[in-house]
Amino acid sequence: MTRVPIVIWLAVCATAAGQTPIENLTLPQSLERARQYSQQFLTAATTAALAHEDAVQAKAALLPTGSLVNGFIYTQPNGTDTGVFVANNGVREYTSQAVVHADVWAPAKRADYRRAIAAEASARARVDIAARGLVTVVVQGYYGTLVGQRKVANAEQSLKEAEEFLDITRKLEQGGEAARADVVKAQILYEQRRIDLQNAQLDLDKARIAFGVVLFPNYTQRFTVADDLETVTPLPALSEVETMAYRANPDLRAAEATLTEQGFELASNRAALYPSLSVDYAYGLNANQFAYRNNEGLRQVGSSAAVQLNLPVFNWGATRSKIRQAELRQQQARNDLSFAQRQVGANLNAFHAEAQVASAQIEALRRLLGLAEDSLRLTRLRYQAGEATAQEVVDPQTTLAGARNGLSDGLIRLRVAIANLQTVTGSF
Repeated sequence: MTRVPIVIWLAVCATAAGQTPIENLTLPQSLERARQYSQQFLTAATTAALAHEDAVQAKAALLPTGSLVNGFIYTQPNGTDTGVFVANNGVREYTSQAVVHADVWAPAKRADYRRAIAAEASARARVDIAARGLVTVVVQGYYGTLVGQRKVANAEQSLKEAEEFLDITRKLEQGGEAARADVVKAQILYEQRRIDLQNAQLDLDKARIAFGVVLFPNYTQRFTVADDLETVTPLPALSEVETMAYRANPDLRAAEATLTEQGFELASNRAALYPSLSVDYAYGLNANQFAYRNNEGLRQVGSSAAVQLNLPVFNWGATRSKIRQAELRQQQARNDLSFAQRQVGANLNAFHAEAQVASAQIEALRRLLGLAEDSLRLTRLRYQAGEATAQEVVDPQTTLAGARNGLSDGLIRLRVAIANLQTVTGSF
């Protein structure tokens, strides 16, 4: 290893060591932190904000606009009133007017406004999609870290039990009540449990690093998570979550809003086939002198109005082509909505079944843990009384270690299953 990487590594370690550890970080706190640093969520929120501004601009395009027009035109004189350019009104022409423009009949702009509203609704729904996806990521990271903490505690307990068994066998060997083989087996079990503890600690460190990337600007931030596995939300019936899913699912809302958006895009393109009517009204000065009255005393300030009717005639089929494109996009949006409906139904049933099975297995896992604890206790008593072999003690200890981790895995499985289900239904 070169000197520069060593220096960098020492700097990172020093930075991590200087940080204040965050103790018992809760799931809501983790979600709040993740929203600050999740690139996907921030991108979706920015996209929704941009869509809102598009809707504001589309609405403004429907309303009358006002402007102040000021100008001066100079034309080279040639002895005539107009100067060298006959199209001009004089050698000097001053303009100072207030102009109001309004589109009296502009179906394309109206369709664009309604399309922008639908696009904003779609973008808002995608923010919810990103938020729910972020919940899944945080839940998996949170409980992955929590199960790592539990498995370290389980490994420490198993190591303590192996150490106690090793101490018992050594004392029995010294009293002539146990063979050397029993001590060897106890020593092997102790070393295995010590290795298990090291591996559990490594898994916990890896889980913390992966979760730290989601939560903090510096992934080396030290933290622990609060153990809330025993407070599980009751699982509603499938009929209840079906109602929730089809009422509030953001995937369906996004697909429906996209279909609406494509409908208004089609209307906007079709509107290009129809006439449009606009009105311009101007009040102010447009004269050869910058004055309220000219040299003859005539008033030069006044008003004028212009009405423009635009009739589309021929553009080589470009409008028809745009209409066809909009029809194709609308059909694709219908297909996407149909698929989203089927996908929501499939995910709903799969996630609910997973949560139901995980919930049903919790009590069985607790009973297994209790039985494993009783088995080890009774077998150790029999071993101390000389009625059991060392191998008979080793097996219950291995079973107990597996039962502890099995219960932790079962609780994690249930919480993750409920989190996945809530990505479809929303919170319950």
